[in-house]
Amino acid sequence: MLQSLKHKAQLTGLIGIALLFASFFCIRQFTPLNAMHWLLFAGSAWAYVWWQLWQGLDLNRTSAQNALYPTLGLANYLSILRGGLIAATSGFLLQPPTTELAAWIPGMLYTLAAILDRIDGFVARRSKRTSLLGSKLDTTYDALGLLIAPLLALNYGKVHWSFLLVSVAYYFFCWGLYWRRTHNLPVYPLLPSQLRRTLAGFQMGCVALLLLPCFHPLFTTTVALVFMLPILLGFVVDWLVVTGRITTPVYTRIFLHDLASYNSIIFQPIARAVLCIAVLLLVNDNYFSGTTTMYFALIATAMVFLGFAGRIGAIAILLLTGLMQGDNMINTLVLVLIVCSTSVMLLGTGRFSLWKWDDRWINRRDGEEAE
Repeated sequence: MLQSLKHKAQLTGLIGIALLFASFFCIRQFTPLNAMHWLLFAGSAWAYVWWQLWQGLDLNRTSAQNALYPTLGLANYLSILRGGLIAATSGFLLQPPTTELAAWIPGMLYTLAAILDRIDGFVARRSKRTSLLGSKLDTTYDALGLLIAPLLALNYGKVHWSFLLVSVAYYFFCWGLYWRRTHNLPVYPLLPSQLRRTLAGFQMGCVALLLLPCFHPLFTTTVALVFMLPILLGFVVDWLVVTGRITTPVYTRIFLHDLASYNSIIFQPIARAVLCIAVLLLVNDNYFSGTTTMYFALIATAMVFLGFAGRIGAIAILLLTGLMQGDNMINTLVLVLIVCSTSVMLLGTGRFSLWKWDDRWINRRDGEEAE
């Protein structure tokens, strides 16, 4: 069975190489980009993507006690495709965009990879083909994408260099666990966290947004810094847990009960109210120019204020703010709007909400209903 999987993995690697060379000839023929530079970087990243697949073939099973699946399965192929898209994105590293089309390609590739991050899990659960290999590839390719995409955003001048802390945090965390184990120091398990999953999912979406050329660097830099803080704080808390500095009962009481309650009852309703005030003041200042844009902003604001799929409304407000901001400086009111919309997007609308469909959609694991 393992030998059969190796043949399939080898074929997958060859198909990836063929697609890389086909892309290389297209780039050389139709764009002024350095095609050889792209092939070198993308090829190196694809080699890493394929090597992770090859090393994990023995994990192509539901658990260590179960038999190997005879095939890789559609979900794993989608994960590999996601890795291939991330590899293709890496080809644009250290190459400034030479045309408007070239500026859009990396962001679109990474956006598609971010979408596939949700789809592959859905397919695995719907087809009842979840596997240890799928979990490994998902985590590994997520980390690779969140290393390459911020580097590319930095290259394009879309983020401050400090945002790279988000890229290396995962690798430092894993290295720290390895160091503790090799020195016979205790490593305590992390409790499952819905917020951790939510932050990871939005992290890819945020980085994809940063790469799109329709958003000015002044806006993307601000969003990246605002978004970076809760992610790094999450890594710090998780490190304190796995090293035993925060015990499981303390973590449960403080983070899963007390802070969660305060956030739902106090912080998020306040964030919604402040967001609405900020939007109304900006509307009064003709920030959202154009009647249609203003109506969209007001509808999204009403969704947030009423807690009617408020996360969707917060995302809409954040995107409209980026499109309207242009190359203007970020003033205090816009900064408040970015902070509050990011807070609602990540943490939800809290109490006194009419309809939390978006909470259920974000928090669920797609495909589980079919099991």
